[in-house]
Amino acid sequence: MDLDLSAIFSEYEKMAAEADALFATVKKACPEQVSCREGCSDCCHALFDLSLVEAMYINAKFAELVSGEDDRESVIALAGESDRAHYRLKRQAFKASQEGVPAAEILDIIARERIRCPLLDDTDHCRLYEHRPITCRIYGAPMEIGGKAHTCAKTGFTPGEKYPTVKVELIQDRLIALSQKIVDAIPTKHAALASVLVPVSMALLSTYDEEYLGLPTEPSEDDAAQAEMPASCGCGDPTRGCGADNPGASPECKNCDSLFIREIGGTGGTGGLGGEQPGDASSAGAAKS
Repeated sequence: MDLDLSAIFSEYEKMAAEADALFATVKKACPEQVSCREGCSDCCHALFDLSLVEAMYINAKFAELVSGEDDRESVIALAGESDRAHYRLKRQAFKASQEGVPAAEILDIIARERIRCPLLDDTDHCRLYEHRPITCRIYGAPMEIGGKAHTCAKTGFTPGEKYPTVKVELIQDRLIALSQKIVDAIPTKHAALASVLVPVSMALLSTYDEEYLGLPTEPSEDDAAQAEMPASCGCGDPTRGCGADNPGASPECKNCDSLFIREIGGTGGTGGLGGEQPGDASSAGAAKS
């Protein structure tokens, strides 16, 4: 896929530099309260999602800078573990919301959860530190989210006191706007692609190709051959048309419709049409998340 995002990535890098400058301003104003230091990895266990532009940027930098096969395989394995943990937590959050638990309470529960970032190495250093997400860059400063102040538990900020505060929603709005520039630059069929948010783990695991981005692709020879092949009902005679209404159908095909119903959702079936079985929910969701 020939997709040049260098201009948009440059805009994102300018945003990241602004975030660094903003954090430096807070640290200068509150040197006793900001406790960030090399080797502290508290923010590397926090749960947050990336916008499309950040996810694609991290994915590209990982492919560019983490070149050793062992290192890449290690990170991918860790990303898989992390992504499964994120998925389980999000399912729990969804279940809680269905049970009527207030959104603020659910967010507080999620905020207390800890999942290690797959980019964190054995010495508690980020493998892509110079290219880390903006959330990581501002984590040690007071942040305003939904009108409420939030701080890292390791900082010395006192509740109720006034401090310089980073307005996270303004940053998110700019990231979504940058993501929309990507969507506007490609003929995607996914109109809401710019609003998709994923954790770092999924950004590393994803392949941002034509299929993911919803781009039109040239049909392969296999696709063309399959399109020309008559539909088969499983009766063992793919050369015949299927269905009880086809006058040329074989005797086996006369029963196709009822067999199909029984197999996927009728009496004697194993599940309803379009539903998910309890045992398959995790794997199905993980593939879509």
